[in-house]
Amino acid sequence: MKEAGRKIEAEKTTKKVAIITLGCAKNQVDSEALWSQLKGNDLEVTSSVSDASIAVINTCGFIDEAKRQSVDTILETIKLKNEGKLEKVIVMGCLSERYHDDLAKEIPEVDRFFGSNDVPLIVNELGGNYKYELLGERQLSTPNYSAYLKISEGCDNPCSFCAIPIMRGVHRSKPVEQVMDEVMKLVDKGVKELIVIGQDTTYYGSDLYGQRKLGALLTSLAGVNGLEWIRLMYAYPAKFPHDILRVFQENPRICRYLDMPIQHASDNVLRSMRRGITRRATESLIEEIRTAIPDIALRTTLITGYPNETDRDVEELIEFIKAVRFDRLGVFTYSQEDGTAAYGLGDPISHDEKEARRAAVMDVQRVISRERNEGRIGKTVRAVVERHEDETFIGRTMWDAPEIDNEIFITPAKARHLLPGEFVDVLVTDAAEFDLYGETV
Repeated sequence: MKEAGRKIEAEKTTKKVAIITLGCAKNQVDSEALWSQLKGNDLEVTSSVSDASIAVINTCGFIDEAKRQSVDTILETIKLKNEGKLEKVIVMGCLSERYHDDLAKEIPEVDRFFGSNDVPLIVNELGGNYKYELLGERQLSTPNYSAYLKISEGCDNPCSFCAIPIMRGVHRSKPVEQVMDEVMKLVDKGVKELIVIGQDTTYYGSDLYGQRKLGALLTSLAGVNGLEWIRLMYAYPAKFPHDILRVFQENPRICRYLDMPIQHASDNVLRSMRRGITRRATESLIEEIRTAIPDIALRTTLITGYPNETDRDVEELIEFIKAVRFDRLGVFTYSQEDGTAAYGLGDPISHDEKEARRAAVMDVQRVISRERNEGRIGKTVRAVVERHEDETFIGRTMWDAPEIDNEIFITPAKARHLLPGEFVDVLVTDAAEFDLYGETV
C-alpha cells in the first residue's frame, strides 16, 4: 500500500498543468490565484500547453468576439487531447459559467466545466486541497513590478447591454483587511505598481460597510511603502464617489489617471442603456475631476451600434468627444447578449455599420490623442521601463495603463542600460498619435 501511495504521489507531481487565460484582467487575477493554489499542492504549472499534460482554460463570455475566441481555444486544445498530447482539458470562467449545459453538450471531450468562482473545486479536481492559508497569494503572470489588485467581484449596475451580473453575480467587496494583506504580499514580491480593478470599483465597501469606502481604501494603499504608482480602473460615472478627488490630491502615489467607462453621450442611448446618468451630468463630472486634478489623464470606453442608436446619436457622441477631449479612449461594437435587458431590442444595426461608426469615433480620437501628446513635448514625465529593442527602451508614463494605452520610447542618457521595472524621469522630445518619445534626464 505504501508503494502504491508513493507511485500515485509521483504521478501527481510529474503532471504539468497549463493555464490559458482569456479576457480581462479580472480573469488574469483568478488564474494567478489558481496557479498559487496548484503550486501550494506541489502541482507544476507551465505557461506552455506543449509542455503540459493538463490544460485549464479560463474563458471570457463578455461579447461575441470574446466568446468566439474562447470556443476556438477550447476546440484547439481538444484537438491536442485527441492527438494524445494532453490527458485532460478543464474549462472555467465566464463562458463556462454562462453556458455550462450548452458547452457540455456541444463539446463533450472537455473533462469538466467550472464557473467563475470555482477555484476550490478546480484544485480538488486536479488532486489538490484548497488551502485557505494561501488566500491572497498569487503567482504573478504580469511583470514582477506591476500587478492587478481586484478589490471586488460581480456587479449591481443594471446596464441593459451587459451580461457580467449573469456570469459574475452581485457586487461583493473584499474586506479591507484581506485587500491589504494581499497588497503586502505583492509588495514583498517586488510589485511597485498596483492597478486597482473590479467590475465597478466605485461600489467598493457598500455591501460590507453600508457605505462606499473606495476613498479610504485608496488612502490606505497610498500609505504602503515600496509602491510607486496606484492606478484606478473601472470607476463608473453614475453615483461617482466625489471624495476620492481629495484623496488623489493628497497622495502623489496615486496616478493622475482615471478609467471611467461612459459607454455613450446621447441621452437617448444612455437612457436605454440604463446607465443612470445624462450627458450634462457626465460633462459636469468631468469638469469637476479636471478642476480638482488638472494634470489627470481620463480614459473611457464607448459602444457603437447599440440597437436604438441613430445617426444623430452618433453625431452627438462625436460632438461630445471633440468637446471633452479624452486622453485615452477605446470603442467596442455592440454585442447582443441573451439574458440582458437590451436583448429584446434585437440587433438591427449591421456589423459593417457598427464598425464604420467605431472607425469614425477613433478617427476623431486619433487627432485628439496626437494633440494631447504633442502638448507633452518639452516636459519631463515619470515613466516605468518595460522592455528594450536594440538601443531604445520602451515604457509607460503614469498616464498609461499596461496593454491598452500609450507607450513612451526612451533613449537613455550616456547610453545607460535601463532595467525593466525601473522608474525614470524622461524629457519628452517628440510625439505621435499613440506614442511619446524622449530622453532620460
